[in-house]
Amino acid sequence: MYAQPQFKVVYTSGTFDLFHSNHLSLLKRAKQLCKMLIVGVNTDELVCSYKNPPTIPFEERIAIVDALSCVDMAIPQKTLDHSETLEKINADCFVVGDDWYPKYDYLRENGVSVVYLPYGLGVSTSTLKKSIADDYSRLISKTKSHENPDPRITSGKSSEFPQASVLPATVKSMR
Repeated sequence: MYAQPQFKVVYTSGTFDLFHSNHLSLLKRAKQLCKMLIVGVNTDELVCSYKNPPTIPFEERIAIVDALSCVDMAIPQKTLDHSETLEKINADCFVVGDDWYPKYDYLRENGVSVVYLPYGLGVSTSTLKKSIADDYSRLISKTKSHENPDPRITSGKSSEFPQASVLPATVKSMR
């Protein structure tokens, strides 16, 4: 038997750039706490006001978050102060990763519970971006060090494409 949700409406927000397993884990844990999970996705303008621009545009990030089964509704988040949003949606709890501790404690003054969930180790958008950049740089340096091969010279292997005699009738009829 499952425990009853503690809260009616939980609100959380984030950039959700390069959506990864820690994002998903946080959202699933937030959903376990409530009947309705509303997720604010930070607009590009908001993100640019305090860190580097997101890689994925806002419209795509909010579509990804909204498509998750654990999310009941995704809305634009235009400010880091969530007081007005929490009041408008009548949320009784705000959930955020513990990497923000204790920045949102002020919300308790408005009667909203604040839960800091462990964000998780290893995967973050910043580490993903660095890893992708490093891997891409290595790949580019390898690619620049050789020319494209002559397509007429093979490595001794015959084509792995089946001969016409063994192709299915549907493929043969397309010829």
